Amino acid sequence: MTGIGGHVNTSRAIPMLAAILVLAGCGMRMEASPPSAADGLGGTSWQLVKFQSSDEKTMTPDDRAKYTIAFSTDGRVSARIDCNRGRGTWKSSGPSQLQFGPLALTRAMCPPGSLHDVIVKHWDFIRSYVIRDSQLFLTLMADGGIYEFEPVAGVKSAPVE
Repeated sequence: MTGIGGHVNTSRAIPMLAAILVLAGCGMRMEASPPSAADGLGGTSWQLVKFQSSDEKTMTPDDRAKYTIAFSTDGRVSARIDCNRGRGTWKSSGPSQLQFGPLALTRAMCPPGSLHDVIVKHWDFIRSYVIRDSQLFLTLMADGGIYEFEPVAGVKSAPVE
């Protein structure tokens, strides 16, 4: 693209540069946006009703308010799991799909009968959700069981800090 005497021929270089930038832009991937309220979870808060395992065993909390989960609209989640509190991330890559990131959790020892250990063990295996009849159902992969949650009373939406 150099002309006579080694000078750059700008009449050809500028359109060529513009074409390269346009082609490069076409190949760029946009980062996935955080989940939105349209996913049905963003801006909602729930408390645990029960866990139904695949072998039909049902576990219920002694106090529903001690087992809560709040989904922010920016992909963050906060949870209370009995005597511990945690923060992490969530994403929904398609309809009814759900995946949690690692949960940073306090480490208090909960009393006997707590569902803490079961929930923490299952956290990484939750793969889908359904909201039906105002209830949230979180399903474990490989038909491992279903968590049922109800909306937290009096909370329209609970942003996660």
